[in-house]
Amino acid sequence: MASLTPHDRSRKDDEDDPVEQMISRTGCAELHYTVQECMAEHQDWRVCQNQVQTFKDCMMNFQNARKEQLMKQQRATSTESSTS
Repeated sequence: MASLTPHDRSRKDDEDDPVEQMISRTGCAELHYTVQECMAEHQDWRVCQNQVQTFKDCMMNFQNARKEQLMKQQRATSTESSTS
């Protein structure tokens, strides 16, 4: 019987992973992969703090931009409904 390794995933599995899809939509995927590669290489999260911080900053920027976009949409919707 062939042994299965939990980290030996095909590309199809990666494409179906909702977390991978979400990170791809943020524009921060390459930074996420950099964190993963650092962790795989060093096996110590403390060594990868620069990569983690860069990824975190990217995600925060995305979240702030998304929040601003949603607030603008909400204001536009409430303005339209009050003039109707």
